[in-house]
Amino acid sequence: MMHTEAWKRSSPNEIKIGLISISDRASKGVYIDEGVPALKLWLETAITGPCVFHERLIADEREIITETIVELSDELGCDLILTTGGTGPSLRDVTPEATMDAGTREMPGFGEQMRQISLRFVPTAILSRQTAVLREIEGHAALVINLPGQPKSIKETLEGLKDGEGKSIVPGIFAAVPYCIDLIGGPYIETDEAIIKTFRPKSALKK
Repeated sequence: MMHTEAWKRSSPNEIKIGLISISDRASKGVYIDEGVPALKLWLETAITGPCVFHERLIADEREIITETIVELSDELGCDLILTTGGTGPSLRDVTPEATMDAGTREMPGFGEQMRQISLRFVPTAILSRQTAVLREIEGHAALVINLPGQPKSIKETLEGLKDGEGKSIVPGIFAAVPYCIDLIGGPYIETDEAIIKTFRPKSALKK
């Protein structure tokens, strides 16, 4: 597969991130989407290196969701794709199925940890069907993660839970994202440890 102009990076460690908000009503303009703006703000604060964002607001339609993930990965070269919304048990919630359609391998640990975090707040966290996958094509791989739709929940799942002194009680899922991106051949991502401390084995650290 030929890499397009959109794949070029301004620097070797620039990460390309796709943000997808999935909502029937927000995509029709019934209300303003809050998921992607909250997600982008958190990422801009947490990631210390250069980032490029590609944002999409789409309806809860399985084929559209899959096509959007494929576009962001294959055509725009995104290393990380984060979705918000559409992960519950209602008939219109098809984000996990669409994500699996786009993926080549499942990464179930992300969904497991997100539910563990959310269960600290609400028992209905067990109704969440959030998952994660890798989409691997010739010469490129992307990590795709389903996140909650609410800004507060997005921050909690990414950042984890801390005590009054700022020490981690339950790790947020983003602690594992940079190393995962390393392993699939993406750029080296560094984070602000005051927000989220990236975990890497000592052998994977760059000086």
